[in-house]
Amino acid sequence: MKTLYFDTSYLFRIYSAEPGHHAVKELLANADSVASAWHARAEFFAIILRKRREGAATPELLRVIARQFLKDRESELVSLLPLSEAVMKRVEAVYATAPPATFLRAADALHLACAAVHGFTETYSNDRHFLNAAPLFGLRGVDVIPN
Repeated sequence: MKTLYFDTSYLFRIYSAEPGHHAVKELLANADSVASAWHARAEFFAIILRKRREGAATPELLRVIARQFLKDRESELVSLLPLSEAVMKRVEAVYATAPPATFLRAADALHLACAAVHGFTETYSNDRHFLNAAPLFGLRGVDVIPN
């Protein structure tokens, strides 16, 4: 069983027509499931609120996206991994040893530490800061979305 680790920017593209969604969905064709960190659920719904606020999608479409995401969670096509003590310790260790010029947001650190602690070697995102920080966690950051 092949599971891919997605940050929330990729996770949302599974359900939307965001730029790059075709590449993300094509990547999924070779996987059985997707995993992300537990806090991705909050981030996912924050994206929905932002889309609603910006008028970037109809309220009905956003409701459909939310329902499908929750359905996929229930069926375990999308797994949200726990933010355990081991994850927090990994975050702390990376922040303590990262080069001073490192740009690493807390939510990204949680994603990266979660992926590493749960045994992933790659993580998918199109966020350049996220991708640049991935090696600090022993991960290879991958972006399949063409520029």
